[in-house]
Parts: sequence; C-alpha cells; structure tokens
Amino acid sequence: MKLLILLAFFSLTINAQAQWKDLFNGTDLKGWVKRNGNADYKIVNKAIVGVSQMNTPNSFLCTEETYGDFVLELEVKVDPGLNSGIQIRSISDPAIMNGRVHGYQVEIDPGDRAWSGGIFDESRMGWLYPLSINPQGQKAFHVGQWNTYHIEAIGPRFRTWINGIPCANLLDSQTARGIIALQVHQIKKEEQKGLTVQWRNIRIATDNLKDAVWPGGDAIEEVNYLPNQLSDNEKRKGWRLLWDGKTSAGWRVANGDAFPKEGWAMRDGELIVLGSKKDSLRKGGDIVTDQAFTNFELELDFKVSTKGNSGVKYFVVEDRTKKPGTGAGPEFQILDDKEHPDAKEGVNGNRTTGSLYDLITAENLSEGTMARRMNPPGKWNKLRIVVKGGHVEHWLNNLKAVEYDRYSQIFRNLVSKSKYKTYPNFAQAPSGHILFQDHGDEVAFRSIKIREF
Repeated sequence: MKLLILLAFFSLTINAQAQWKDLFNGTDLKGWVKRNGNADYKIVNKAIVGVSQMNTPNSFLCTEETYGDFVLELEVKVDPGLNSGIQIRSISDPAIMNGRVHGYQVEIDPGDRAWSGGIFDESRMGWLYPLSINPQGQKAFHVGQWNTYHIEAIGPRFRTWINGIPCANLLDSQTARGIIALQVHQIKKEEQKGLTVQWRNIRIATDNLKDAVWPGGDAIEEVNYLPNQLSDNEKRKGWRLLWDGKTSAGWRVANGDAFPKEGWAMRDGELIVLGSKKDSLRKGGDIVTDQAFTNFELELDFKVSTKGNSGVKYFVVEDRTKKPGTGAGPEFQILDDKEHPDAKEGVNGNRTTGSLYDLITAENLSEGTMARRMNPPGKWNKLRIVVKGGHVEHWLNNLKAVEYDRYSQIFRNLVSKSKYKTYPNFAQAPSGHILFQDHGDEVAFRSIKIREF
C-alpha cells in the first residue's frame, strides 16, 4: 500500500511539471506557414534560416496553431544590419488588414539602439516596452552569436529574458490568444539583401507554467497598459488612480467648485472632451484636480481625434477672479500634428505633441532623433510627466521627449520670448493643480494615475 501511495505521489509530481513541446523538429517546417512577404525560409543545420529579400514587405513564418498562456524558449542569431522579431499572441485574419500579421513582437535588434527583448506591437500600437527604459537589458543581446530567449505570456503579463537577463515586463490585455511567428523584416538597401536571421531549439510549455516561469522579472521597470487598473507593483510603489474611471470625484472646473454639466462625458472607462466645435455643443471648460501637487509622476493614456487639440497642464494656480474653465501652467501638448494648423505655429515645432507648449520642442531623446513615435488619431498614446523639484520630464509612449529645469535662467529666458511672457512667475509656484484642457475638440483620457515623491 505504501508503495502504491508513493507511486501515485510520484506520478502527480511528474504530471504537475511543465510539459515542453518542440515547435520545430529540425528537419522540416511542418506546423508552420509563410504569410505576407516573400523572404525565403530554409532549414540549415537544424535551424530555421530567414533570408532577407528586396521589394517585399515584412515576412512571417507562422505557427498553424494558436496559443494563449505559455512559456516560449528558443535560440536566435542575426546578421548585423537586419532587424527581426518573434511574434507572440499575434493575429493573421483575412478580414483584418487583408491578413496582415499584427500583434505583440519580441524584438531582435542587433543595431546600436540595442532594443532586443523589448516588446513592439506590430502594425497596431508601436512600441509598448522600448529597452531604453531598461539599460541593463540593453546589454543582454550578443550580436553575431546565438542568444537564448525566454518569453512568458501569462494572462495580461508579458516578460522576456535574453541570456538570463530580464529585458521586458509588460501588462497589456489587447490579445489573449494568437499565433507565434518568426519575422524577416523588409529591407530598403541593396547591401542588406541576403542577410539572415536564424532560430533553433524552439519549444513551448502551455500547462503547469509555475514550473516554467523564471524569477527576477519584477526587478525591472514595469509598464502597465491595463485600462484604469493599478498593478500590485504600482500599489507597492505608491501609485494611485487620479480618476476612478466612472465619476467626477476629485475633479472640477478650473476656477470653480463643481464638475462641468456639459462638454465632458464619462463612458466605457474614458474621460472625454466632447468636441464642441464639431457638434455645436457648449464647452465645459478646462478641468482641474481638487488636490495640488509638488513632486510627482503623472501617467495616463490619451486618444486625440482628427484635427484635435488639447493638453495636460501642471503647476496651475487658480485665480477665482477669472471666469471658470480656464487655467495657465506648463503644458504637455496634445495635438493631431499632421492635420491641426497649430503644429506649424510657434518656433521649430514647439507646439507639437509632447512639447512643452510654446517653449521646448518634443524630440525623441531616448533614441537621439527628432522622429517621435506617436500613434495617429483614434489610437491610444501614453503620456508621462515627472517632476522632482525644478527638474521636469515629458515622456511620450515611454520615450523621453522633453527635459528641463523650470527654475533655471534658460527656462525663464524661454518664457520671456513666449506667449507666457506677461504671466507673472509663470511655472514658478512650489505646487499647483493638474489641468485637462477643453480646446473644443474631442479627446479621450484614461488610466490617469499619479504617485508623489
């Protein structure tokens, strides 16, 4: 009897372990299908080799099967000069973009940027987790060598490791199940023709995943895209929701006592400026937080309409002698840069999205370029403002866009040449309210959260 009990216990223990399945048998591409582009995929020395081709869009070798929760492991090697990626929980539906493969992609990036292991949302939302926010992870990938990827997709949580080093830690709920695909990126230069990316030892676990997950993923910065939800990690770090997702609690009209009765709406977890210009509605005016803030980190998602204009202001000091619905302060500009005429006003683009309005032009400081990665009207973008004493940062989609010292002589000189030159002590108050601007255009906000230092 004791022997039978021991055997049963041993059997349960074995069954509780993660069961790994090979996705590639090393000899043929059974279970895989090529989609979208015409790059060549072949098998060499038990590895899948993708070969870049001119005049073709991104190519994808896709699993025929779809996967929900899983842990995926594989080895990757890529030639310098060729970008690539591993699609996970992705979609290829003829009814959507003519079958274009889109969704989460774990980056393979041998360039100087070194964003391998970051998470890009292919043909959908762009960069969700750029590796510029994880400098240690940027050192994980070895160019020209085999690299071991460990990828976890469990519920809305995505974590990646390269060669044992944590790279990405993301929360996002757009897609719960999808295909896995191996990308050969399109190329534009003749010298890139024939470059290769290789994958081998591809295996996946879909059951008893506690046995397959790795520790240490929480040690790096977390990015949370779950609408109006705080993660346990955010709660531990002092974050709180500044808007509850349903009511006007904590907000009111600027220079007033109550929330506007017109011009603003709260529906489906979104706080929306209704767009009075378009619909001939009465403007509700700017709204502000009841509380004033000194040192803080503010984060939110925003979605601008076509030709839309709005902004998030901070260090707003109210003046009850002025009419309700207006307020002045440093502004993180929100704009449809392509269609709204204000993008061409000001100086050198200092009225475009992410800019310190009319003062400092937004750039892509994380990559060292002027090319900002903003999603177009109708899609969500992530805004972050960090204030510590005089030091202020604007972040757009997890990329630093502006950095300045509001107490510096340089800043005061900028103010003296701007539309704010007649505002006494502009942006010099030790604390102030946060303001959302009603510019008469429809703009939506959600996931409004803050932590104070």
